[in-house]
Amino acid sequence: QVQLMESGGGSVQPGGSLTLSCVASGYTYSGTYSMGWFRRAPGKEREWVATIYHRDSSTYYADSVKGRFTISQDTAKNTVFLQMKNLKPEDTAIYYCAAGAMVADRAAPTEYNSWGQGTQVEVSA
Repeated sequence: QVQLMESGGGSVQPGGSLTLSCVASGYTYSGTYSMGWFRRAPGKEREWVATIYHRDSSTYYADSVKGRFTISQDTAKNTVFLQMKNLKPEDTAIYYCAAGAMVADRAAPTEYNSWGQGTQVEVSA
């Protein structure tokens, strides 16, 4: 069973930056795995943010974060990062890291079978 631990959340002003980290344990990096970030804002449904595929480091983003967020990985450290720039109040949410094998529909939470506990990001003036 894969265990995931997020860190790096906090409070920033609009226009600020944060970098989230997700450390995976309990498995060996495999080309079949993908790692994703999701978020849940107060009163809203869980929303897909970004995904990176281990096999080729290809990355995909939701339109709402494209150009502002960057997902990357350090396979030697079993860690995935989400660099967030030009943060907006609407980015306020709990951010979750997720892992899945053979992910086809990267925006579907059901494609991921391991989840972290989440880290809070708050963007306010």
